[in-house]
This record gives sequence, structure tokens and C-alpha cells, in this order.
Amino acid sequence: MNEAFSLLLSGDPETWAIVGRSLRFSFFSTILSLAPGLALGAWLARRDDRGRRFVAAIVGALTAMPTVVIGLFVYGFLSRSGPLGFFGLLYTPAAVVVGQILLALPIVASLVWSGLSRIDPRFHETVKTLGASGLARLGATAREGAPVLAGAVVAAFGRVTGEVGVAMMLGGNIRFTTRTMTTAIALDASKGEFDRAVSLGIALLVIALLVNFGVHALRPRNDR
Repeated sequence: MNEAFSLLLSGDPETWAIVGRSLRFSFFSTILSLAPGLALGAWLARRDDRGRRFVAAIVGALTAMPTVVIGLFVYGFLSRSGPLGFFGLLYTPAAVVVGQILLALPIVASLVWSGLSRIDPRFHETVKTLGASGLARLGATAREGAPVLAGAVVAAFGRVTGEVGVAMMLGGNIRFTTRTMTTAIALDASKGEFDRAVSLGIALLVIALLVNFGVHALRPRNDR
């Protein structure tokens, strides 16, 4: 355990490179999932018909989908025999980010939908009565639901940072290129190199705690 802490505290280049790479992948995948996730969540919050219930069921299923299933699905598209194989993205950072976007998107959509659905309907009526344009109403809704939106971003970031299936299947766990904290932990543990595995596990635990503290801090006060 002492050697594991020393790897982190001594600034071991490869260990910190893996941590930085994981955070970079998570950052870009979360950012790129925001626009479609926010739009889908807002659409679900405003509609109440069979179409909404069908889409909501799909979003809920994707939220609980094992990461290896998402990885397998994307792998089929990006492999040489797949429809997108000519891009040559498999086993690249871009492939990992694409897979993680599909993990983050339903998280963002689900939390945004849940949060915006709790806004008092009179708020929308008041804004509309005041003659606000569609864009102005959207901005007012975003400000009203800002804590919910921020919480969705933090939760999605935590989801993709701690996943292993997508990063392993689409990135290939290539050293200095696509190796993330979770794939490195799995590899080092299988090789019996527990010091680095534990050091990365500590880093991942700290990140998970920070993410959960962030989600709690951004949650509306009456939901805590």
C-alpha cells in the first residue's frame, strides 16, 4: 500500500499520464454529449404522449445498459467489416470518446428530464404570458434548472470515468495511447503488479468521491 501511495505522490510519469488521459477522454465525451442530451431531456420534459413514453423507456434502458454491450455495439460499426470501418477509428482515442458519448448521453437526458419535470408549470405559463420568445423561454428554463443541468454533467462525467467495457473494447488498452485508469487497473492486477493497480484505484476513488460530492452539492436543496 505504501508503494502504491508513493507512485502517486512521487509523480510517476506513466501513472499520471494514465490519469490525465482518462480525464481527457471523459471531459470530451461529456461535453460532446451535452447538446443532444439536453435537447432530448427538454423534449421529454415538455411532452406527454405515447411517443414520449416510448423514447423514455429507451433512455431508461440505455442508462442501465452494461458498458460492454455499448462497446460491442460500437465495435460492430467501427470494425473493418462494419459500415464505418473505412474511418479507421477502432483502437484510437476517438473510438473511446464515441463509445463514452453513448454512455453519457442517456444519463444527461434522463437527469435533465427528471429535473425539468419538477419545475412548476406556472413558470412556463408566466414566461409565455410575458411575451418571451422561444429562445428567451429556453434561456429562462435553463437558468431555472441550472443546478439540475450541472448535476447531470457531473453525473455523466463520473459514469464515463469509471467505465471499463467501452475503453477496453474500443481502445484496446494500448500503452501511451488508449490506456485508461480502469483498463490499466485490470491489466496490472492480472499481471500481479498490484502497486500501480492500487495507486490508480486510489486516484479513481478520489475522483469518484469528488464527483459524488459535486452531484450532492448541485442537487436542489429540497432533494437532499
